[in-house]
Amino acid sequence: MPTTMRAVRITRHGGPDVLTEAEVTVPALAAGEVLIRVSAVALNNTDLWTREGAYGRPGDPQARSGWRGPIEFPRIQGADVAGRVVSVGPGVDASLVGRRVVVDPAIYDADGPDANPVGLMGSERDGGYAEYVTAPARQVHDMTESPLADDQLAALPTAYGTALGMIERGRLRAGETVLVSGASGGVGLALVQIARARGARVLAISSGEKIDAVRGAGAHDVVDRAQDVVEQVRAIAPEGIDVGLDVVAGDLVGEGLPLLRDGGRWVIAGALGGYQVAFDVRRLYLHNAQLIGSAMHSPAHFELLMDLARRGEIAPVIAATFPLHQAADAQEELARRQHVGKIVLVP
Repeated sequence: MPTTMRAVRITRHGGPDVLTEAEVTVPALAAGEVLIRVSAVALNNTDLWTREGAYGRPGDPQARSGWRGPIEFPRIQGADVAGRVVSVGPGVDASLVGRRVVVDPAIYDADGPDANPVGLMGSERDGGYAEYVTAPARQVHDMTESPLADDQLAALPTAYGTALGMIERGRLRAGETVLVSGASGGVGLALVQIARARGARVLAISSGEKIDAVRGAGAHDVVDRAQDVVEQVRAIAPEGIDVGLDVVAGDLVGEGLPLLRDGGRWVIAGALGGYQVAFDVRRLYLHNAQLIGSAMHSPAHFELLMDLARRGEIAPVIAATFPLHQAADAQEELARRQHVGKIVLVP
């Protein structure tokens, strides 16, 4: 077992230039932890936000309210890890050694299946931009029998966990009609795939050059966000929709709520279209509609996600793979938002 490893760290907030490759000590195991040899680590917007200081940075108006920052430097980023257990700390079943695993990256506010995330691996603790990473054994899920490749497993935790949290909180059922915004992004594409696997009729919002990829991921119909979205949805689903799964927010909330059938649910887990929203509140109480906020996943949601992946019922789309030393290039590619699917680093 080596005593040092390659890692990419940030030592301060800033742009891609703050990512620096370094030779560091392999992290020591604490009681209840496992040491994982990283096979793949997927990128998320959280990597950009942590690097730029949007999570808990003192005085930053965009800092996430209630998040545990500020982070400590130097920090190894990377929330979404797939790999193999190479050793275990005190109190951990040694049979985990050699197993292929995925880590639930959330730091929770309590024990129990319905705990809320208040921090994230790669932000509040070191993550997977490295050859090795430690994680609490209770948050390591054995995926040895999954048909998914390592890069696909790494794509699951944050994007697909957030998506499944939205779907569970929105109580989406088979046979219902769902509208997915931002459908070509990491969470959006995950929403399309999971909603389709659940037996829903999936309508998605995307942009022209990405529409075919979104349809290929499982959407029954895709509307172009460059045109009148509401008019297009009404033409496709004149009876209305049961659930809106929204990572865009902004004006879409006020425009989209009238699309809900009575008893419908609109779930928000992002604000790419703007933080401020306006809508006619009568649309809620006169139609028994619900507006629901959803931040990532709970432990129970993550276990459901891992079950889907073990059965191969979802297959994440991989847009590009970069070697670890090109982490800055990978983050720049992520920030351009020209891709469909997940970007993955391979140590």
